[in-house]
Amino acid sequence: MRIFLTGATGFIGSALVPELIQAGHQVVGVTRSDAGAEALAAAGVEVYRGTLEDPEGLRAGAAKAEAVIHTAFDHDFSRFAENCEKDRRVIAALGQALAGSDRPLVITSGTGMGAAGHGELAVEDVFNPSHPNPRVASELAGNALLEAGINVSVMRLPQVHDTVKQGLISPLVEIARQKGVSAYVGEGRNRFAAGHLLDVARLYRLAVEKRQPGARYHAVGEEGVEVRAIAEALGRGLTLPVVSIAPEKAAEHFGWMAMFAPMDLPVSSALTQARLGWHPTGPTLIADLDAMRY
Repeated sequence: MRIFLTGATGFIGSALVPELIQAGHQVVGVTRSDAGAEALAAAGVEVYRGTLEDPEGLRAGAAKAEAVIHTAFDHDFSRFAENCEKDRRVIAALGQALAGSDRPLVITSGTGMGAAGHGELAVEDVFNPSHPNPRVASELAGNALLEAGINVSVMRLPQVHDTVKQGLISPLVEIARQKGVSAYVGEGRNRFAAGHLLDVARLYRLAVEKRQPGARYHAVGEEGVEVRAIAEALGRGLTLPVVSIAPEKAAEHFGWMAMFAPMDLPVSSALTQARLGWHPTGPTLIADLDAMRY
């Protein structure tokens, strides 16, 4: 297929490009920069100039594709709610480009959307439209397209990791450096689900090839890694003491990350694995943290 890929030079997109090409697909990759264009061209990707701030430009590019995978997202968490609304507009535009066809669109969301409540195991067949996380806007946009007859499926991401980046754990590394301690909230028994980058890239490919309207997939290799174990791994890597922070002191210590640090986010991928024959094989989150060059 000729696949239009947003976020083609990003963390996930950079792993997805070779996954798609090796499977015989033609990739049209979106980038905003000259450096990104050079990298994509060198990888055998057709370059398309575009930005999340120009959804109409992305719609025009998607209109010429046989499938669309949307991985791009503005990760400026100081403007998180605003960026989630921007994602809603982009998803709507990409869907409009596919109207009147069965061409698939795979959008990206977070695994928390599959949890009925705090600490409950998130599953693929649950969607909480009243979820307080602003990222719910992405799936609401997908649902609107689905109701309009667009072939939309959703990839829900946990903490995606390799030895360079680890989702929300990467900012925890910087906070630990700044504060001189690696910290967790309370007892640190709350959990983050995780998925290795290469496993996640393979799952995106399987999802776009499956072409299943309304499907929701969890890119999860580990249902839940305790945050205390994560803090201990960072302490080993940074040679810093590991400490517990009282919940009322979390905002002072973690800053904007305080909204995430105490969350308990276990996630199942059992249905994903059964439906797509996907079986994660990559290193664990702790293994990647221990292998990282701090």
